Amino acid sequence: QVHLVESGGGLVQAGGSLRLSCAASGRSSSIGAMAWFRQAPGKQREFVATIKWNDGNTYYADSVKGRFTISRDNAKNTIYLQMNSLKPEDTAVYVCAATTRGWDIMVLTTNYNYWGQGTQVTVPS
Repeated sequence: QVHLVESGGGLVQAGGSLRLSCAASGRSSSIGAMAWFRQAPGKQREFVATIKWNDGNTYYADSVKGRFTISRDNAKNTIYLQMNSLKPEDTAVYVCAATTRGWDIMVLTTNYNYWGQGTQVTVPS
Protein backbone atom coordinates (compact mmCIF):
# COMPACT_ATOMS: atom_id res chain seq x y z
CA GLN A 1 0.00 0.00 0.00
CA VAL A 2 1.02 3.57 -0.72
CA HIS A 3 -0.46 6.42 1.27
CA LEU A 4 -0.54 9.92 -0.24
CA VAL A 5 -1.10 13.18 1.61
CA GLU A 6 -1.44 16.50 -0.18
CA SER A 7 -0.96 19.98 1.22
CA GLY A 8 -0.61 23.55 0.02
CA GLY A 9 -3.97 24.41 -1.47
CA GLY A 10 -5.80 27.64 -0.80
CA LEU A 11 -7.28 30.77 -2.27
CA VAL A 12 -5.14 32.94 -4.50
CA GLN A 13 -5.89 35.85 -6.79
CA ALA A 14 -5.60 35.49 -10.53
CA GLY A 15 -2.00 35.79 -11.61
CA GLY A 16 -0.73 34.52 -8.29
CA SER A 17 1.16 31.37 -7.34
CA LEU A 18 0.75 28.34 -5.11
CA ARG A 19 2.86 25.29 -4.44
CA LEU A 20 1.25 21.95 -3.72
CA SER A 21 3.03 19.06 -2.03
CA CYS A 22 2.26 15.35 -1.97
CA ALA A 23 4.09 13.06 0.41
CA ALA A 24 4.10 9.32 -0.18
CA SER A 25 4.51 6.72 2.52
CA GLY A 26 4.22 2.97 2.77
CA ARG A 27 5.56 0.96 -0.18
CA SER A 28 6.89 4.08 -1.87
CA SER A 29 9.86 2.15 -3.28
CA SER A 30 7.40 0.50 -5.67
CA ILE A 31 6.29 3.79 -7.22
CA GLY A 32 6.99 4.17 -10.94
CA ALA A 33 5.45 7.58 -11.44
CA MET A 34 3.40 10.19 -9.65
CA ALA A 35 1.01 12.76 -11.00
CA TRP A 36 -1.39 15.55 -10.29
CA PHE A 37 -4.96 15.50 -11.49
CA ARG A 38 -7.69 18.02 -10.82
CA GLN A 39 -11.45 17.99 -10.68
CA ALA A 40 -13.64 21.04 -10.95
CA PRO A 41 -17.30 20.99 -9.85
CA GLY A 42 -19.44 19.16 -12.36
CA LYS A 43 -16.47 18.09 -14.45
CA GLN A 44 -14.50 14.90 -14.86
CA ARG A 45 -11.13 14.47 -13.24
CA GLU A 46 -8.44 15.66 -15.65
CA PHE A 47 -4.73 15.10 -15.94
CA VAL A 48 -2.43 18.00 -15.00
CA ALA A 49 1.16 16.76 -14.82
CA THR A 50 3.22 13.66 -14.19
CA ILE A 51 6.79 12.80 -13.25
CA LYS A 52 8.63 9.52 -13.63
CA TRP A 53 10.24 8.38 -10.42
CA ASN A 54 13.40 6.90 -11.92
CA ASP A 55 14.60 9.62 -14.27
CA GLY A 56 12.45 12.62 -13.42
CA ASN A 57 10.99 12.99 -16.90
CA THR A 58 7.86 15.13 -16.86
CA TYR A 59 4.78 15.67 -19.00
CA TYR A 60 2.08 18.34 -18.78
CA ALA A 61 -1.41 18.98 -19.97
CA ASP A 62 -1.49 21.69 -22.60
CA SER A 63 -3.68 23.85 -20.37
CA VAL A 64 -0.91 24.20 -17.75
CA LYS A 65 2.25 23.92 -19.85
CA GLY A 66 4.55 26.85 -19.19
CA ARG A 67 2.72 27.84 -16.00
CA PHE A 68 2.97 24.74 -13.79
CA THR A 69 6.07 22.77 -12.85
CA ILE A 70 6.09 19.31 -11.31
CA SER A 71 9.16 18.20 -9.38
CA ARG A 72 10.20 15.50 -6.95
CA ASP A 73 12.36 14.95 -3.91
CA ASN A 74 13.18 11.26 -3.90
CA ALA A 75 14.73 11.41 -0.43
CA LYS A 76 11.48 12.74 0.99
CA ASN A 77 9.21 10.66 -1.30
CA THR A 78 7.47 13.90 -2.13
CA ILE A 79 6.35 15.61 -5.30
CA TYR A 80 5.51 19.24 -5.76
CA LEU A 81 3.39 21.25 -8.15
CA GLN A 82 4.48 24.85 -8.53
CA MET A 83 1.58 26.76 -10.04
CA ASN A 84 2.23 30.22 -11.44
CA SER A 85 0.06 32.67 -13.35
CA LEU A 86 -3.03 31.05 -11.93
CA LYS A 87 -6.34 31.58 -13.69
CA PRO A 88 -9.93 31.21 -12.50
CA GLU A 89 -10.24 28.12 -14.69
CA ASP A 90 -7.54 26.47 -12.57
CA THR A 91 -10.01 26.34 -9.69
CA ALA A 92 -10.44 22.68 -8.71
CA VAL A 93 -9.63 20.02 -6.18
CA TYR A 94 -6.09 18.91 -6.96
CA VAL A 95 -5.44 15.25 -6.30
CA CYS A 96 -2.10 13.47 -6.11
CA ALA A 97 -1.75 10.02 -7.64
CA ALA A 98 0.88 7.30 -7.71
CA THR A 99 1.29 4.19 -9.79
CA THR A 100 3.11 0.94 -9.13
CA ARG A 101 2.01 -0.41 -12.50
CA GLY A 102 4.92 0.83 -14.55
CA TRP A 103 7.64 3.38 -15.16
CA ASP A 104 6.27 5.22 -18.19
CA ILE A 105 4.62 8.58 -18.67
CA MET A 106 0.96 7.95 -17.85
CA VAL A 107 -1.92 10.39 -18.18
CA LEU A 108 -5.06 8.34 -17.59
CA THR A 109 -6.74 7.99 -14.22
CA THR A 110 -6.86 4.25 -14.81
CA ASN A 111 -3.05 4.14 -14.93
CA TYR A 112 -2.84 5.11 -11.25
CA ASN A 113 -3.68 2.82 -8.39
CA TYR A 114 -3.14 5.13 -5.40
CA TRP A 115 -4.83 8.47 -4.76
CA GLY A 116 -4.70 11.18 -2.16
CA GLN A 117 -7.67 12.96 -0.63
CA GLY A 118 -7.17 16.15 -2.60
CA THR A 119 -6.58 19.80 -1.79
CA GLN A 120 -8.74 22.72 -2.90
CA VAL A 121 -7.31 25.47 -5.09
CA THR A 122 -9.54 28.48 -5.65
CA VAL A 123 -8.78 31.34 -8.01
CA PRO A 124 -11.64 33.85 -7.93
CA SER A 125 -12.70 35.51 -11.16
